[in-house]
Amino acid sequence: MIRMTLAEVAAAVAGRLQATDADTPDTTVDGTVDTDSRLIGPGDIFVAKPGETTDGHRFVAAAAQAGAALAIVEHPVDAPISQIVVADAVQALADLARTVVAQVRAGGDLRVVGITGSNGKTTTKNLLARILQDEGETVAPRASFNNEVGAPLTMLRVTADTRFLVSEFGAAAGGQIARLAGLVTPDIGVVLMVGLAHAGGFGGVEETLKAKTELVEAVRPGGVAVLNADDPRVVTMAAVAAARGVAVRWFGRSTAAELRAEDVEVTASGTTCVVVAGDERLPLRLRVLGEHHVMNALAALAAARELGVALRDGIARLETVEIAERWRMQPLGSDRVRIINDAYNASPDSMSAALRTLAQIAEPGQRKVAVLGAMSELGEYAGEEHDRVGLLAVRLRIERIVVVGRDARRLYLAAVGEGSWDGEAVFFETADEAFDYLSGELRDGDRVLVKSSNSAGLRHLGDRLGESFS
Repeated sequence: MIRMTLAEVAAAVAGRLQATDADTPDTTVDGTVDTDSRLIGPGDIFVAKPGETTDGHRFVAAAAQAGAALAIVEHPVDAPISQIVVADAVQALADLARTVVAQVRAGGDLRVVGITGSNGKTTTKNLLARILQDEGETVAPRASFNNEVGAPLTMLRVTADTRFLVSEFGAAAGGQIARLAGLVTPDIGVVLMVGLAHAGGFGGVEETLKAKTELVEAVRPGGVAVLNADDPRVVTMAAVAAARGVAVRWFGRSTAAELRAEDVEVTASGTTCVVVAGDERLPLRLRVLGEHHVMNALAALAAARELGVALRDGIARLETVEIAERWRMQPLGSDRVRIINDAYNASPDSMSAALRTLAQIAEPGQRKVAVLGAMSELGEYAGEEHDRVGLLAVRLRIERIVVVGRDARRLYLAAVGEGSWDGEAVFFETADEAFDYLSGELRDGDRVLVKSSNSAGLRHLGDRLGESFS
């Protein structure tokens, strides 16, 4: 974080300062801000956030012992550390982030990019950060820090020397993206797609569309919206952009896109295509597995071009990226048995894309095995969407469909109903049972996809299989 006095921090969060005898209102702090006391070090700022399972106030003393310079609390705590008492710690986190980003912007050339979409946010964020880091100091979220806590924590990592802030905005209900993006007023807003991810929380795909449009509405006038030309719902956002004086840049695979991909080919070692922008036609060899990541790469390249990065340079930097993120199309195992662990998140769109990738990368004689768990937060759409995934797996001729967890049982029943009744589809209540089965079932040449929502916990099953067959 930038250097601020305790008084300035208190003013930013509308809090009451209770300084120790060693501190004064003019004492300065500039350490990392975090809500996890285990990550606090000397000079850092600890935000005591009440949680569902525990209360951050219980760990203020531990943060002080670790060397924290300041704690932001909702009530005073008996601990040897200066404290700022606020009404709401999460709101204070947001208010502090807004102040810090505004000050850095006022004093330098900080540019802010916001990214949202039903799928692909984290991958696109990582790809764009990789492109920009060669241009100057770049701050981007760790993992999927895209909610009301994670997004401000990322924003608070900016310093006076930061040139680019890449923010990822997720939401489970309307208004959340507006609040998060409103903290920084992005110069560029990237919208990847509108699908059924979190549709249960939004109340339907049309409500999801409204929520994702909030990012375009938050882009500063004179800024740029980078939109998916292949998604009809995203296309409607162009009118919103125009009404706000925001320019639109299109990416995609259709001829309507200003930056598009042609001649896409998928292999077990990655994806190749030709990136077309006007008269430029440049090859891209993306090592990240999956045809769907071509769109994420295009979005990153389009945003980077608006920030002054030459297309050729952006492509060269993307080609150095080996995986999008842990548990996202992450290759494990060995050439003998290849495990693709993509079990950090799942929606109908990402599940379909992952299954199609499995079908594409398996060569003749290599057996395709899909280990599938539940897709969460689909609400009333859960049943029929799990049915669709089961049907797709059969129609893609996946030789073994291993379904794990009671919430995914309907997927298994759909696969059996479509014709996988002769042992091709099997069901297990637990990941341990599935591991025992797969340990004896997998054989040389198998290509194995592990895919589920985070809540299903199959990412750990993927790790275990990767270790077993490495």
